[in-house]
Amino acid sequence: MLHVVVIGLGTISEMHLSAYEQNPNVQLYGVCDVNEERAERVAEKYSVKNVFTDATDVFNDANVQAVSICTWNKTHAQLAIQALEAGVNVLVEKPLAMSVEEAEQIQEAERTSKAMLQVGYVRRFSSNAQVLKQFIDRGELGEVYYAKASYIRRIGNPGGWFADRELSGGGPLIDLGVHLIDLCWYMMDRPAVQSVAGHSYHRLGNRSNIKNLSFYKAADYESSKNSVEDLANGLVTFENGASMQFDVSYSLHAKEDEVHIKLYGTKGGAELEPELIIVTESENTILNIQPQMDHPNFHFQSAFQNQIDGFVSAVLNEEVSPAPVEDGIELLKIIEKIYE
Repeated sequence: MLHVVVIGLGTISEMHLSAYEQNPNVQLYGVCDVNEERAERVAEKYSVKNVFTDATDVFNDANVQAVSICTWNKTHAQLAIQALEAGVNVLVEKPLAMSVEEAEQIQEAERTSKAMLQVGYVRRFSSNAQVLKQFIDRGELGEVYYAKASYIRRIGNPGGWFADRELSGGGPLIDLGVHLIDLCWYMMDRPAVQSVAGHSYHRLGNRSNIKNLSFYKAADYESSKNSVEDLANGLVTFENGASMQFDVSYSLHAKEDEVHIKLYGTKGGAELEPELIIVTESENTILNIQPQMDHPNFHFQSAFQNQIDGFVSAVLNEEVSPAPVEDGIELLKIIEKIYE
């Protein structure tokens, strides 16, 4: 049994907690949050015996073997390094850190630790992504040389720490864009980056004046506070000649919210979102193939379960991390360049 503590008990922690609860090889050993009342409430919900309000106490507990870090982005590097230095395995929510420099410090801590780290690139683990990756790895799409992705919210700034650049590192680019960039890059077999171009816009703000439309708000939402971008886009060129184009927004005068992820290869193409469709040719005819599956698009619960199961398996079986620290560094290099 792997003894796990979840650190940071905001909204995303629920996905980690429920997935750990469903894994037969895990014991939820404890929960940790600076808000003791919240920690006690979550501990009762999941029948967890140990409640911590200081992460240092977690790392000093010899019974703790692994942690999920679900805190503000600003704290990811500090907590991950502390955990690794204590020999505790880490699953850290994306992004890995606030900067490439911080990420490289994490890498060094892992190099000298007996523990491993996995970055929370959960969209890699959704059923539609895993099925498509199998097709790509078998060469069904040929060489994937172009990817195009959008994650557009017309009004969707969560506020709170998400909207505070000092705590988050940025807005939709580092929050939503990291998923698009990682997923496309992963499907393209993680090619080396040659150049990055991009834009970041601060034109609309969080548009808290909009009525009659609801959207997710962080627990510490405050409509007057917002220091992150509304919209960002980018064009990444890889050393093998492939390229990736994407845009992401919290606030945009768009007709509707949308998520599109498309990949194009020499033998075929695919749409991963809004649902999986594979495009190919046979008998001089273009075919649109729709795989039959329970979740043809991104499904939070199953994707998080697959991610947690992969992390637990990697730790218990001493396997290579399915989303290693090196990948986190490469993604942050792209994001930093766009912000620059």
